[in-house]
Amino acid sequence: MPFTLRDVREHELDSVLALNNAAGASILPMDAARLRFFWEHAEYFRVAEQDGLITGFLIALSQDAPHDSPNFRWFRERDGRFLYIDRIVIARQRRGGGRGRAFYADVQSFAEVRWPLLCCEVFLQSGNDPALLFHGSFGFREVGQQTMPGTDIRASMLQKELASYPWVAQTYGSRLPDVPWLRARALPGRAQALATGT
Repeated sequence: MPFTLRDVREHELDSVLALNNAAGASILPMDAARLRFFWEHAEYFRVAEQDGLITGFLIALSQDAPHDSPNFRWFRERDGRFLYIDRIVIARQRRGGGRGRAFYADVQSFAEVRWPLLCCEVFLQSGNDPALLFHGSFGFREVGQQTMPGTDIRASMLQKELASYPWVAQTYGSRLPDVPWLRARALPGRAQALATGT
């Protein structure tokens, strides 16, 4: 059965957490509080589902998210509006089946009508050349490097200009047509802030 990409559901967060923390050294571990932050603030938080199981996910945040990641802050200090891919994880037994490429095509389609830039980083560690090549094949280019504070992890900071954005922004501004494929994720954190006035 083929896999599908869709928005994550709240009751699936434990499965997402387990998948993240089983991913290996190329993905930073996280706890339930960090995952809850993503649930509340990520503009893009989608999972790959196959045969009723979550086999991958991708999380991305806008420049306005109250994110404390040093790599996110690196982009915020240099760029205006962007969507930042915080992490993509594919279950080990499902790697090589096209999920990564499907996620990147999907997140680009989501982003290019809203932001001029798509940003991410790849850790510069031995054996990570396939990840750099993967991003290069999607048109990302390195715009700098940084060593994450308090670690010896060096990251290649990658960025892609989204060619469709200027035309969409000029033609539609912030009022995109109300059609299913353009709908944004309802952010629980934003709804909570509006309700409490914070």
